[in-house]
Amino acid sequence: MVDKSEKVVWLARVGFAARGLVYVLLGYLALTAGKSDIDDGAGDIFRVLNAIPGGPVVLYIASAGLVGYALYRLSAALFDIERKGTSWKGRASRVGYLASAVIHLGLAWTAARIASGARGAGEDSSAQMASGVLDFPFGSTLLGIIGVAILIAAIFQARSAVTAGFMRHVSSRAPRFTCWIGRAGHAARAVVMALIGWSLLRTAWFGESEEVVSLGKGINNLRDMETGFQFVAAGLLLFGVFSIITARYRIIPDPTPPAMGLRAISI
Repeated sequence: MVDKSEKVVWLARVGFAARGLVYVLLGYLALTAGKSDIDDGAGDIFRVLNAIPGGPVVLYIASAGLVGYALYRLSAALFDIERKGTSWKGRASRVGYLASAVIHLGLAWTAARIASGARGAGEDSSAQMASGVLDFPFGSTLLGIIGVAILIAAIFQARSAVTAGFMRHVSSRAPRFTCWIGRAGHAARAVVMALIGWSLLRTAWFGESEEVVSLGKGINNLRDMETGFQFVAAGLLLFGVFSIITARYRIIPDPTPPAMGLRAISI
C-alpha cells in the first residue's frame, strides 16, 4: 500500500513533467508563432492543449500534477525537506519555494478552468491583479517585496546556470547531456524572471499596474533583440526538456516534517 507522502512524491514527478510540457510548448510557440500568440503565457499554452483531441483530459492530468508539484514546493518551504537551513541564503531559497508553490497552484487552477470551459480562463490578468494589490494599504510595498524576491530568484537561476548546482538533486543515472540542457534552461529563466521582477519594482515605484510584465509579455519584450530572443526562447524549450528528464531522475525527499523522519526517495 502506498502511503500519503509517496503519493505526493509521485504527484511531484507528474508536476515536473507538466511543468516541462508547459515550457516546451512556451519555447516552441515563441520560436514559431506571432507575438500575439503568447501574450498570455501559460494561458495560451493551455488553450493550445485544450484544442487537441482529448485536450481537456490532458489539462486535468496536468492540473493534478501541478498541484502535486506545488505541495512538494510547499513542503520544502515549510518543513525544509531540501535541507536549506536557516542561513539567509537558506531562508531566501525557502521563500522562493513558497512563491513557486503559489505560482504553480495558479497554473493548476488556470489549466482546470480552461479544461472546464470557463469564460475568460487563461487571459492575462497581471495588470488587473497588480491594480488590485495597489489599492490595498502598503500594496506598493508588497509588490516591491515580491519584485525583489523574483529578482533574487533570477539571480539564483543565473548562478545555477553557471555552477550547475541543480545537478545535486538529479540522479547520476540521468543522461549526460542533462547538465548542459539544464544550464541553458536556467539561464533563459533567469532572463525572463529578471524582466518580471523589474516590472513589479517599476509598478511599485510608479504605481502604474500597466508596467507589470507576465511570462508571455516578458518573452515578447525580447523580440527586438532578435538573436538574443531566439536564444532565450530556445533556452525555455530546453528547460522544459530538462524538467521532463528530471521528472524521472529527480531525487525527491519525503515531503514530511523532519520530526516525522526524513528519507530520500529516488526512482
